[in-house]
Amino acid sequence: MNEKVKELLKLREETKLGGGKKRIEKQHEKGKLTARERVELLVDKGTFEEIDAFVTHRSSAFGLEDQKIMGDGVITGFAKIEGRPVYLFSQDFTVFGGSLSETHAEKICKVMDLAMKNGVPVIGLNDSGGARIQEGVSSLGGYAEVFWRNSMASGVVPQISAVMGPCAGGAVYSPALTDFVYMVKDTSYMFVTGPNVVKTVTHEDVTSEDLGGATAHGSKSGVAHFTMENDADCLRNIRKMITYIPQNCEEKVPDVDPVDPDSKLASALDYLVPLNPNKPYDIKDAINGVMDKETFYEVHENYADNLVVGFARLAGRTVGIVANQPLSLAGVLDIDASVKGARFVRFCDAFNIPLVVFEDVPGFLPGTDQEWGGIIKHGAKLLYAFCEATVPKMTVITRKAYGGAYDVMNSKHIRADYNVAWPTAEIAVMGTKGAVEIIFRKEIMEAVNPEEKQKELEDQYTEEFANPYRAAARGFIDDVILPSETRQKLIRAFEVCKNKVDTVPRKKHDNLPL
Repeated sequence: MNEKVKELLKLREETKLGGGKKRIEKQHEKGKLTARERVELLVDKGTFEEIDAFVTHRSSAFGLEDQKIMGDGVITGFAKIEGRPVYLFSQDFTVFGGSLSETHAEKICKVMDLAMKNGVPVIGLNDSGGARIQEGVSSLGGYAEVFWRNSMASGVVPQISAVMGPCAGGAVYSPALTDFVYMVKDTSYMFVTGPNVVKTVTHEDVTSEDLGGATAHGSKSGVAHFTMENDADCLRNIRKMITYIPQNCEEKVPDVDPVDPDSKLASALDYLVPLNPNKPYDIKDAINGVMDKETFYEVHENYADNLVVGFARLAGRTVGIVANQPLSLAGVLDIDASVKGARFVRFCDAFNIPLVVFEDVPGFLPGTDQEWGGIIKHGAKLLYAFCEATVPKMTVITRKAYGGAYDVMNSKHIRADYNVAWPTAEIAVMGTKGAVEIIFRKEIMEAVNPEEKQKELEDQYTEEFANPYRAAARGFIDDVILPSETRQKLIRAFEVCKNKVDTVPRKKHDNLPL
């Protein structure tokens, strides 16, 4: 064999070893896959083409000139997932702890630039000790270069981050700027300042897991959209996500063959909503009874669960779902739910994914915590997101649609395309009890039997106002339908809206109420 060929093959084998067998074993002992194993699991078999495998750092300080490893701690390249192209990078913790150097950053920036140029999603598998301290400001500059590209790519190509190990300090801002963040339980964490700094400054004793682990970020902060059991589970779910989203903002998601929903779930829709307006039910039963069978892929499942968001397919076409959940806080909107919903709606609108809203909302959550926490501006984010969205937008009112929350949840007044209500819908300024106590306060106080009088007035108010027909009479909803008709009605509405063209006034950019 030619000596030059032998040398190339030898170097290729060296690049596959990363930081060496001992460090690879340590990675496995922690329950983590190596950077290269992650890439192999993530992409279609035999499709990965590596870029910059022979790159090494250019540093000489602190003895680094004698510690050069090809690849410099990050694997970059392009591949296919479910037959569709993606660019990706995978940080290698076995090489300098996956720390980011100037050249490490340059490799990441190259694939991000290529993703933007070619209109292809970019996926980052993060497992890094942070900035390479020996390189000082060069490393920090590298992070900023990545952040700038995250910002420029936002809304142009989908960006997905998987945090599969440590991610601390400035490193956390790149995943935070991307569209979806996956974390792995027990092996990954994110925080701006670690447990030692927290203890020094605030005197709190906290572990890395409690401070910034997958469970904390999946349920408390909302930084993580998905919390996975292990690396393999995480990578499988990223593959699944790719099937629901387009390649870029100019394209639409390819349709797949439709699958009718489970017949039991579909037939049960007519009896799903209890006659007692105070009795809860699971809005996911409505989603699964209307959408294609087993296609609902929930986002932020463990965070602000009074609002359900996620992707599904309707007659083979990807749609974004936003739904109030009566099982949690009666489905009210609060700060966390508003921000969660707004972020999801904006993603769908940016990438041409139509929206379906299932509405059962008694209003916004009252209380000093909410008011002082800024429920006004945070609720306005969800309102703004629906207002600016130009994709086809449909709303199904299943039960309560009260007050300002009725307006916010994709009402006809903010340019929704198709709004329908089930016969169980109650569209009003507020609930029956509160309305009667305000409108008929004097009559109730002066009655011989106030409780009996209030009950009589509540029944009267319910019959006259707590129904969908007054709104239908004004054209604020387009139809009152049987729940079992919902799927077919939405399919027909989307069919006629599939070429929808809508615009917003010319502007440099909006001023979302942040």
